[in-house]
Amino acid sequence: MSSPSNGTNASPDSGEEPADSNEHHVDLMLRVKTDGDLEAFEELVEIHQHAVIGTVAKMLGSPNEAEDIAQMVFVRVWKSAPRYEPQAKFTTWLFTITRNLVFNEVRRRQRKPSVSLEEREDDFHLATPDHATAEPDANALQHELEKKVDEAIQSLPEKQRMAVVLRRYEDMPYEEIGEILNLSLPAVKSLLFRARAQLKEKLAGYLES
Repeated sequence: MSSPSNGTNASPDSGEEPADSNEHHVDLMLRVKTDGDLEAFEELVEIHQHAVIGTVAKMLGSPNEAEDIAQMVFVRVWKSAPRYEPQAKFTTWLFTITRNLVFNEVRRRQRKPSVSLEEREDDFHLATPDHATAEPDANALQHELEKKVDEAIQSLPEKQRMAVVLRRYEDMPYEEIGEILNLSLPAVKSLLFRARAQLKEKLAGYLES
Protein backbone atom coordinates (compact mmCIF):
# COMPACT_ATOMS: atom_id res chain seq x y z
CA MET A 1 0.00 0.00 0.00
CA SER A 2 1.08 3.60 -0.31
CA SER A 3 0.81 6.89 1.52
CA PRO A 4 -1.25 9.76 0.12
CA SER A 5 1.69 10.86 -2.04
CA ASN A 6 4.40 8.44 -3.11
CA GLY A 7 4.44 4.72 -2.30
CA THR A 8 6.14 3.02 0.61
CA ASN A 9 6.52 -0.73 0.52
CA ALA A 10 5.97 -2.82 3.60
CA SER A 11 9.15 -3.74 5.40
CA PRO A 12 8.03 -4.91 8.84
CA ASP A 13 10.83 -5.20 11.38
CA SER A 14 10.95 -8.71 12.76
CA GLY A 15 13.00 -7.60 15.75
CA GLU A 16 11.60 -6.30 19.02
CA GLU A 17 10.74 -2.63 19.22
CA PRO A 18 12.64 -0.55 21.78
CA ALA A 19 10.96 0.18 25.08
CA ASP A 20 10.37 3.81 24.09
CA SER A 21 8.76 2.90 20.74
CA ASN A 22 5.43 4.46 21.74
CA GLU A 23 7.17 7.72 22.55
CA HIS A 24 8.79 7.63 19.12
CA HIS A 25 5.47 6.89 17.40
CA VAL A 26 3.74 9.72 19.28
CA ASP A 27 6.58 12.07 18.33
CA LEU A 28 6.18 11.11 14.66
CA MET A 29 2.43 11.70 14.83
CA LEU A 30 2.90 15.08 16.48
CA ARG A 31 5.25 16.04 13.64
CA VAL A 32 2.49 15.07 11.22
CA LYS A 33 0.00 17.11 13.23
CA THR A 34 2.03 20.28 13.62
CA ASP A 35 4.09 20.35 10.40
CA GLY A 36 2.28 18.05 7.99
CA ASP A 37 5.55 16.07 7.99
CA LEU A 38 5.17 13.53 5.18
CA GLU A 39 8.39 11.68 6.05
CA ALA A 40 7.15 11.15 9.62
CA PHE A 41 3.83 9.89 8.28
CA GLU A 42 5.50 7.48 5.87
CA GLU A 43 7.63 6.12 8.72
CA LEU A 44 4.46 5.47 10.74
CA VAL A 45 2.94 3.68 7.74
CA GLU A 46 6.06 1.55 7.31
CA ILE A 47 6.14 0.63 11.00
CA HIS A 48 2.45 -0.22 11.41
CA GLN A 49 1.00 -1.24 8.04
CA HIS A 50 1.91 -4.92 8.43
CA ALA A 51 -0.04 -5.17 11.70
CA VAL A 52 -2.99 -3.21 10.34
CA ILE A 53 -3.20 -5.24 7.12
CA GLY A 54 -2.92 -8.50 9.08
CA THR A 55 -5.64 -7.47 11.53
CA VAL A 56 -8.00 -6.40 8.75
CA ALA A 57 -7.37 -9.64 6.83
CA LYS A 58 -8.16 -11.75 9.90
CA MET A 59 -11.27 -9.70 10.67
CA LEU A 60 -12.72 -9.85 7.16
CA GLY A 61 -11.37 -13.23 6.05
CA SER A 62 -10.37 -11.57 2.78
CA PRO A 63 -6.65 -10.95 2.15
CA ASN A 64 -7.41 -9.30 -1.17
CA GLU A 65 -9.43 -6.52 0.50
CA ALA A 66 -7.16 -6.04 3.50
CA GLU A 67 -4.80 -3.58 1.79
CA ASP A 68 -7.70 -1.42 0.59
CA ILE A 69 -9.14 -1.11 4.09
CA ALA A 70 -5.67 -0.56 5.57
CA GLN A 71 -5.14 2.21 3.02
CA MET A 72 -8.34 3.81 4.30
CA VAL A 73 -7.05 3.50 7.88
CA PHE A 74 -3.89 5.46 7.10
CA VAL A 75 -5.78 8.03 5.03
CA ARG A 76 -7.97 8.53 8.12
CA VAL A 77 -4.81 8.86 10.26
CA TRP A 78 -3.52 11.57 7.92
CA LYS A 79 -6.83 13.44 7.85
CA SER A 80 -7.29 13.13 11.62
CA ALA A 81 -3.80 14.47 12.39
CA PRO A 82 -4.99 18.03 13.23
CA ARG A 83 -7.24 16.58 15.97
CA TYR A 84 -4.70 14.07 17.32
CA GLU A 85 -4.03 14.20 21.06
CA PRO A 86 -1.54 11.75 22.63
CA GLN A 87 -3.86 10.71 25.47
CA ALA A 88 -3.29 6.97 24.89
CA LYS A 89 -0.70 4.76 23.24
CA PHE A 90 -0.37 5.48 19.55
CA THR A 91 -1.33 1.88 18.69
CA THR A 92 -4.51 2.27 20.76
CA TRP A 93 -5.50 5.30 18.70
CA LEU A 94 -4.47 3.61 15.44
CA PHE A 95 -6.37 0.38 16.13
CA THR A 96 -9.43 2.30 17.28
CA ILE A 97 -9.53 3.82 13.79
CA THR A 98 -8.96 0.33 12.37
CA ARG A 99 -11.81 -1.04 14.50
CA ASN A 100 -14.23 1.62 13.29
CA LEU A 101 -13.49 1.04 9.61
CA VAL A 102 -13.50 -2.75 9.92
CA PHE A 103 -16.80 -2.78 11.84
CA ASN A 104 -18.29 -0.48 9.19
CA GLU A 105 -17.17 -2.90 6.50
CA VAL A 106 -18.55 -5.90 8.41
CA ARG A 107 -21.93 -4.17 8.72
CA ARG A 108 -21.88 -3.12 5.06
CA ARG A 109 -21.35 -6.75 4.09
CA GLN A 110 -24.23 -7.84 6.29
CA ARG A 111 -26.52 -5.55 4.28
CA LYS A 112 -25.30 -7.00 0.97
CA PRO A 113 -25.25 -10.56 -0.41
CA SER A 114 -22.27 -12.26 1.15
CA VAL A 115 -19.40 -13.71 -0.84
CA SER A 116 -19.54 -17.48 -0.84
CA LEU A 117 -17.03 -19.46 1.17
CA GLU A 118 -15.79 -21.04 -2.06
CA GLU A 119 -15.06 -17.60 -3.56
CA ARG A 120 -13.26 -16.52 -0.41
CA GLU A 121 -11.18 -19.68 -0.50
CA ASP A 122 -10.32 -18.98 -4.14
CA ASP A 123 -9.21 -15.48 -3.12
CA PHE A 124 -7.15 -16.95 -0.31
CA HIS A 125 -5.33 -19.30 -2.67
CA LEU A 126 -4.62 -16.44 -5.08
CA ALA A 127 -3.22 -14.28 -2.29
CA THR A 128 -1.14 -16.98 -0.62
CA PRO A 129 2.11 -18.40 -2.05
CA ASP A 130 1.92 -22.10 -2.83
CA HIS A 131 4.66 -24.00 -1.00
CA ALA A 132 2.89 -27.35 -1.19
CA THR A 133 5.28 -28.75 -3.77
CA ALA A 134 8.17 -28.60 -1.30
CA GLU A 135 6.54 -30.42 1.61
CA PRO A 136 3.08 -31.48 0.42
CA ASP A 137 1.91 -33.35 3.51
CA ALA A 138 3.10 -30.88 6.15
CA ASN A 139 1.98 -27.85 4.18
CA ALA A 140 -1.41 -29.34 3.36
CA LEU A 141 -2.07 -30.11 7.02
CA GLN A 142 -0.87 -26.69 8.13
CA HIS A 143 -2.96 -24.95 5.49
CA GLU A 144 -6.04 -26.95 6.48
CA LEU A 145 -5.57 -26.05 10.15
CA GLU A 146 -5.01 -22.35 9.37
CA LYS A 147 -8.11 -22.33 7.17
CA LYS A 148 -10.23 -23.88 9.92
CA VAL A 149 -8.87 -21.45 12.52
CA ASP A 150 -9.68 -18.52 10.21
CA GLU A 151 -13.19 -19.87 9.57
CA ALA A 152 -13.75 -20.34 13.31
CA ILE A 153 -12.60 -16.78 14.04
CA GLN A 154 -14.86 -15.50 11.24
CA SER A 155 -17.85 -17.12 12.94
CA LEU A 156 -17.40 -15.05 16.11
CA PRO A 157 -19.36 -11.83 16.77
CA GLU A 158 -17.37 -8.78 15.67
CA LYS A 159 -16.19 -7.64 19.13
CA GLN A 160 -15.13 -11.16 20.10
CA ARG A 161 -13.41 -11.49 16.73
CA MET A 162 -11.49 -8.23 17.16
CA ALA A 163 -10.47 -9.12 20.72
CA VAL A 164 -9.17 -12.53 19.61
CA VAL A 165 -7.27 -11.09 16.64
CA LEU A 166 -5.63 -8.34 18.72
CA ARG A 167 -4.72 -10.76 21.50
CA ARG A 168 -3.66 -13.76 19.40
CA TYR A 169 -1.91 -12.07 16.48
CA GLU A 170 -0.84 -8.67 17.87
CA ASP A 171 -0.18 -9.88 21.45
CA MET A 172 -1.94 -6.82 22.87
CA PRO A 173 -2.50 -6.54 26.63
CA TYR A 174 -6.06 -6.81 27.88
CA GLU A 175 -6.05 -3.17 28.98
CA GLU A 176 -5.26 -1.88 25.50
CA ILE A 177 -7.85 -4.16 23.90
CA GLY A 178 -10.36 -2.71 26.35
CA GLU A 179 -9.51 0.84 25.32
CA ILE A 180 -9.85 -0.03 21.63
CA LEU A 181 -13.20 -1.77 22.11
CA ASN A 182 -14.39 0.66 24.81
CA LEU A 183 -14.78 -2.15 27.34
CA SER A 184 -13.72 -2.60 30.95
CA LEU A 185 -10.94 -5.04 31.82
CA PRO A 186 -13.38 -7.64 33.27
CA ALA A 187 -15.54 -7.30 30.13
CA VAL A 188 -12.52 -7.96 27.88
CA LYS A 189 -11.57 -11.04 29.88
CA SER A 190 -15.15 -12.31 29.74
CA LEU A 191 -15.32 -11.61 26.00
CA LEU A 192 -12.12 -13.55 25.34
CA PHE A 193 -13.20 -16.40 27.62
CA ARG A 194 -16.42 -16.85 25.63
CA ALA A 195 -14.59 -16.52 22.33
CA ARG A 196 -11.98 -19.11 23.27
CA ALA A 197 -14.67 -21.52 24.43
CA GLN A 198 -16.43 -21.21 21.07
CA LEU A 199 -13.17 -21.61 19.15
CA LYS A 200 -12.19 -24.65 21.19
CA GLU A 201 -15.55 -26.25 20.47
CA LYS A 202 -15.39 -25.52 16.72
CA LEU A 203 -11.78 -26.72 16.42
CA ALA A 204 -12.04 -29.74 18.72
CA GLY A 205 -11.57 -32.23 15.90
CA TYR A 206 -8.42 -30.46 14.67
CA LEU A 207 -6.78 -29.86 18.06
CA GLU A 208 -6.95 -33.47 19.23
CA SER A 209 -3.60 -35.20 19.09
